[in-house]
Amino acid sequence: MNARHPVYTEKAECQDCYKCVRHCPVKAIEVRGGSATVMAELCIACGHCVEVCPAGAKRVRDDVPAARQLLAGGARVAVSLAPSWLAEFPGLEPARLVAVLKRLGFWGVSETALGAQEVSAGVAAALRDPTPRVLVSPACPTVVELVAKYHPQLAAAVMPLCSPLLAHARLLKQLYGQELRVVFIGPCIGKKREADAHPELVAVSLTFKELRRWLEAEKLDPAQEPPGDGAPFIPGPAEEGVLYPVDGGMIAGIRANCAVHAGDMMALSGVETIQGALHDLDPATLTGPLFLELLACAGGCVNGPCARTRDGTIAKRRAVLGQAAYPTAAIPRTAVVELGLEHPHPPPAPPPCTDEVKLREVLARVGKRTVTDELNCGGCGYANCREFAAALLVGKAEATMCVSHMRQLAQKKANALIKTMPSGVVIVDQELRIVECNRRFARLAGADVTTAYDAKPGLEGVALDRVAPFLADGLRHVLATGEELSNLTVRGNERVFTASLFGIEPGRSAGGVLQDVTEPAMRRDQVVRRTRDVIRRNLATVQQIAYLLGENAAESQASLNEIITAFAADPDAALTEDEEPS
Repeated sequence: MNARHPVYTEKAECQDCYKCVRHCPVKAIEVRGGSATVMAELCIACGHCVEVCPAGAKRVRDDVPAARQLLAGGARVAVSLAPSWLAEFPGLEPARLVAVLKRLGFWGVSETALGAQEVSAGVAAALRDPTPRVLVSPACPTVVELVAKYHPQLAAAVMPLCSPLLAHARLLKQLYGQELRVVFIGPCIGKKREADAHPELVAVSLTFKELRRWLEAEKLDPAQEPPGDGAPFIPGPAEEGVLYPVDGGMIAGIRANCAVHAGDMMALSGVETIQGALHDLDPATLTGPLFLELLACAGGCVNGPCARTRDGTIAKRRAVLGQAAYPTAAIPRTAVVELGLEHPHPPPAPPPCTDEVKLREVLARVGKRTVTDELNCGGCGYANCREFAAALLVGKAEATMCVSHMRQLAQKKANALIKTMPSGVVIVDQELRIVECNRRFARLAGADVTTAYDAKPGLEGVALDRVAPFLADGLRHVLATGEELSNLTVRGNERVFTASLFGIEPGRSAGGVLQDVTEPAMRRDQVVRRTRDVIRRNLATVQQIAYLLGENAAESQASLNEIITAFAADPDAALTEDEEPS
């Protein structure tokens, strides 16, 4: 686990499903040894991998212990509460939520929406400049990282303003003293990265899920908490900043009395939607400023990765919109805190390989030697085989992730094993039609079956009753009951066979291994096997006596090995040290 990165993999629980690879919008997942881990340098902390992981192996760093420690240290700590709390705790009175947070030890609770109003003031001031350019909102830390890493040509377009959280922290420290510590609570994983980068402003960032676990551990229920006296939020309630957690809410906070045309202010949400929208954006075609309110979560922060649910967007929007005051005369506002902030520009993500020769070499390694071999099934987690090959080239993926390649390998190995086995092998389906068999089985079944096998290797689709009816009842029993039949003696084709019958898929397929006991080699193998059994039993007795009397069993073993050597076709069949009983 990367102690500083907010998303990590519990490797022991990763189940090789590659669902996180499939859903990661920037493919920031590295697969090694079958375990899918998050690549911190490529991750944008959107939380999709955490949401979709069926095994719960993708996890969010738990910062509740850090918050507890902060409170235990005696510092005055205030909560910066995300405005999406209205959707997280629908119908809950603000005073009850504030009261329960104070029960945890917090000195005061304030709405992050106050910082949002400060940022809106800064954006409105910037939009008064008519210079044609793209302006990307700084509100969403995940979007800031997305642009820097995957759209570096637009990195300079991210406005040099702090986020609502950082603006709020500055405001609280300005009002209540620089020694005040701020803990953010909201639905966002990206805010943890923001707190890590600016510990001087935000001490700890918690998610709503962490808050719920903390309250449960303390046996506190906000709905049952008596409301305290006075105004719940310090220094007072937010107004239009409450709109920020729904897409379009930021624009609503600056549109009134703003000189920028409404068509040049756009709100987009969802990483994939943003990726597609930015793809063909050409700033050279603009005739004035274009402001983009971009939120990584579809529908806005109300659907954050650590919210109670990530659906019900309409109900959540109604909960937020119904509580927002909109003082038109005061919009746009004038900022009262310093908003300037240089956003870090991490190295852009390396572009995928497009070298056709290298891609073809890698594709050949997974059995894709021609374009028609590229199934583009998506089973590996990548959109197509070429994206998978590019990931293989840089070590982000493993060949075993290709489902079709592994199936082909397994089939080839199974076929090779069946063909080279000295015993007859047959596999049948639920209708007792042959799925696969080897030539040895055909030869045991008779000359006519051998001729048919040479014409159609494997005899796929042939009814078992036609070629080996003496096995039909046994295999039918295995398919019906799932019971395994070992060392079964059957007669057919004027021979006596020993057969071991077993199920493969319950009720759908079964197999059998057949040996002819009438063949001299088989009789000799049986003698050798029985002699070995006698040796093991006798050696066990001799060793018990040797243990009691202090004698050595080597002489008895040498004598008995002579018997095996006399009967075995292979002189090396003598009992070895490894076969001695313990």
